[in-house]
Amino acid sequence: FPSSSIDHDYDSSKYKKSQINKLAKRRIMFSVFIVALSSIAFSFFFIGTETEIEVSSDPMLLAKSSTLGSRKLGITSWNIAAINNNPFEYWITYDEKPEYEELMQKVEDYLENPRKRDIKVKHIFTEQMFEELAAEFEVVGWDDVRQFWTNDFKNRRVVSEFMKDPMLGSKRLISMPDRITNTINVAGSDVPACRPTVINMYGSDLSSNDIWWHNWKKFMFHEDLSINIGAEKRLLFPYQMLQPIKRSKYPDITEEEEEISLPLQTLCAAIFDAILVHMMNTLSNPDIWQPLKRTMVENLNKMKIPHTLDILDNVYGNSDIITLQEVSSSFIESARQGSLSNRFWILSPTNMAVRDQNSVIMLSKELFLEKDTIEITQLVIDSFPEGVNVPVAPGDINAVTATDKYGVKYVIVSFHGDTNGLATIPVKNAVVHTMKYSEILRNHTLIFGLDANTYQNATPGKQQDVMDWGRSYVINSLTSCWGDVPQQRNYTTFNARTYLQPQLNKACKSSEKREKGDVNPKDFIIFPKKDFSVVQTWKDNTGNRTYIEDMAFPTLNFPSDHGILATIIEFTE
Repeated sequence: FPSSSIDHDYDSSKYKKSQINKLAKRRIMFSVFIVALSSIAFSFFFIGTETEIEVSSDPMLLAKSSTLGSRKLGITSWNIAAINNNPFEYWITYDEKPEYEELMQKVEDYLENPRKRDIKVKHIFTEQMFEELAAEFEVVGWDDVRQFWTNDFKNRRVVSEFMKDPMLGSKRLISMPDRITNTINVAGSDVPACRPTVINMYGSDLSSNDIWWHNWKKFMFHEDLSINIGAEKRLLFPYQMLQPIKRSKYPDITEEEEEISLPLQTLCAAIFDAILVHMMNTLSNPDIWQPLKRTMVENLNKMKIPHTLDILDNVYGNSDIITLQEVSSSFIESARQGSLSNRFWILSPTNMAVRDQNSVIMLSKELFLEKDTIEITQLVIDSFPEGVNVPVAPGDINAVTATDKYGVKYVIVSFHGDTNGLATIPVKNAVVHTMKYSEILRNHTLIFGLDANTYQNATPGKQQDVMDWGRSYVINSLTSCWGDVPQQRNYTTFNARTYLQPQLNKACKSSEKREKGDVNPKDFIIFPKKDFSVVQTWKDNTGNRTYIEDMAFPTLNFPSDHGILATIIEFTE
């Protein structure tokens, strides 16, 4: 605006004021327009940014966006854990249902401080029940165990003298029949047959010992099941599946007990199950604990495979390489029939495990354009030193060669270590030896994902120490996603057994889950230090790329007792 002057006359001043008002109105209208336009642009920008954040929140896309001059690999490794048929075996984090923790603490108190509840066995598993069981034994041609019942078991205290008797454990008189008949896979059916007990997926009524006993006898002696035995199917009753307990393997069992181990273990299993049903209905209303169990069974057992597939597909589906351990054949089949097969080549070992726990490798079809892999697992096994017993089972090792679309050649290994981790270093050495002395494999680079089963405070000579494991791979010019030196407190497991399982010597009190549970740094991804540098590594026990320390798992939302391990590494050359 031109500067006004006090010399202008009134009309001139009025005119100017009129012009100023018109311009001011125009400016206000223009400002409103700009604000509106800015709001639209702002909204558009942030809606777009929100979408970008959602996409870019997956760190694996960092590897996807790498260029030829700065190439990266996104790798995930996960022991998905075999399906546990007992939903109560391990302490879980179940914040949505405080009655779970309350119930489990009551069970703990019952078995640690039974007081007046430590009644005699015959008041729970009654004389009438024994007579009916003895009649079943006679029908199937088993020996009479009446003397063991009359002179021993019926007058034992249920907690102090039966449930907590260490000799019953060392003789396997409870754990052996439980392992065989707890959950039985039926030929031609996706639904297993479950012994009527608290500690499996049995879903029918257990609100009284009378109801339980009727169904228990029917299951064990009167319902034959179609079972796959090798290449053939056979109809068997559960009692026919039980195995004699050999003194040569379990020396605490006497010669007399070995002779009648089939009916004796069946009697012990019946007493054990009867005590569990009585205990649960004493500590809680059946209308509370049975629905709680059904919810846990649905999420921890029946939905385990769908939950695991969902996490792999929707959270880790942008990985270039995924190595899995303890994978069942049904999981492999489900993965190959589902959406993961559109994104990955899913490679299982040729020699699958009888125990149905296998190591699996998944290769991105975007990076590995053709399924031109060659399995070299047997070459690795053949590289074990002669005369050395390496504790590996069929399915533990899966090793393949692969070439990516840039022409880079790899040896990719997935490995599940034995419980004590004693096979971990020998298997790593065998892989290195195989690559070093094979002319074909010398120009390959190694990607090795594994459950090493290493320990923070290992028992010398009996368990694999995590720091010794670190020194071992560094000697071979390898490094890990955690660096050259493992962090002792970088845990990838946190699980502890409850009191609702047949091996009470392994149970952890609710206050001792951290101290006495399996809380250890077990999972690793290793590779040659000269070939790669680490860009980012994370672990996950929630299924959404976060790890909650000091939280027991699995949970209802996270289906494994091992955390997921993921890393992005960059080629150094």
